Amino acid sequence: MSLSSGWVRSMPVVFVLIWSTGFIVARYGMPQSPPLKFLAMRFALALLCFGAWARLARAAWPSGRRQWLHLAVTGVFMHAGYLGGVWAAVKLGMGAGLVALLVGLQPVLTAIWVAARGGQVAGRQWAGLALGFGGLALVVWHKLGHGEVGAQNLVLALLALASITIGTLYQKRYLAPCAVPTANCVQNLAALLVTLPLALLLETEAIRFNAEFIGAMAWSVLVLTLGGSSLLYLMIQRGAATAVTSLLYLVPPTTALMAWVLFGEPITVFTLAGTALTAFGVALVVRPPATTKRSTP
Repeated sequence: MSLSSGWVRSMPVVFVLIWSTGFIVARYGMPQSPPLKFLAMRFALALLCFGAWARLARAAWPSGRRQWLHLAVTGVFMHAGYLGGVWAAVKLGMGAGLVALLVGLQPVLTAIWVAARGGQVAGRQWAGLALGFGGLALVVWHKLGHGEVGAQNLVLALLALASITIGTLYQKRYLAPCAVPTANCVQNLAALLVTLPLALLLETEAIRFNAEFIGAMAWSVLVLTLGGSSLLYLMIQRGAATAVTSLLYLVPPTTALMAWVLFGEPITVFTLAGTALTAFGVALVVRPPATTKRSTP
């Protein structure tokens, strides 16, 4: 196997690892900044980076006001709503592993909604949905009353789950194919226009510009935003993007392991059992249906 083919095969795994670090960065950066101020700065820096990328690549901008509006809506849900919910939940004490487990149900909700709209929901998908929520309930119930899960951070995490699910469905329904850097410019601009006023109105805590904050911001912009988007773009070009869906159920256990190593977040028997049930449930939902082979005469 050549080096290039090996890299192509590893792209989905690398992408999932990068995606998992997003929850770790939130846990790492939140002691240094309020969530919305951090995200507003992240969106602004990402906008500058994608703008430079678009200019260097001479990428085409979306055509028509309708496409700009659709991109803006997805930016509000998939960036402002999703990241705002995740980072605010972590700021209020929820562990990185648990918030990853909660929002990790997004492929389940998306697949069930798409299947239901088409009138076909397989029995294994309903079973996967039940297992996913059962595993999640097991972990959340065990953590209730122990300081990690409260009404506020649970609602915020569920808001993040709803935002990423709605944004994904909206994108599939309304967005036409467009260049990655220009599309990200519009999405980050929309997220910034929503997040910045809320940060100025609701947050009084000052940002501590120390090494931890700079490191978290650099990783968020360069690795998560630019690196993740570029990798996804390459996978789409090479036809490997579909492999990511089947690996998304590995994000919560990967995040939990990282959080245990870096922050000492406990991994209990309940956490392992609930995470395993949820991962298996997601795997059942996102697994493509078996195709029957036609016998040759």
